[in-house]
Amino acid sequence: MSTPPNSEEFYAKLKDQLYDTAVWPAEYLYKFIVLSDSKKIAKLEAIFDGMGAVIETKESAKGKYTSVSISVSMKSPENVIEKYKEVADKIEGVISL
Repeated sequence: MSTPPNSEEFYAKLKDQLYDTAVWPAEYLYKFIVLSDSKKIAKLEAIFDGMGAVIETKESAKGKYTSVSISVSMKSPENVIEKYKEVADKIEGVISL
């Protein structure tokens, strides 16, 4: 889910899909890929700090990238999208899946 050219349209569609597929509040699983840089990973984890998130990381086979899975209870699809936008704004080169 790297940010597409028309991101507002993309986020509107995502919000509709989230409302259609879950009863809110709900557990949501974020998946990101970042360069294996401890500062970027720490920054990503800090965005979800204090939310009771379960965070798992896994390095790629060659160690260049790290996948970060974050399972967290979110109040609404709007909150889910706010976090995606916050991550994209604060962490350069992050890929959202």
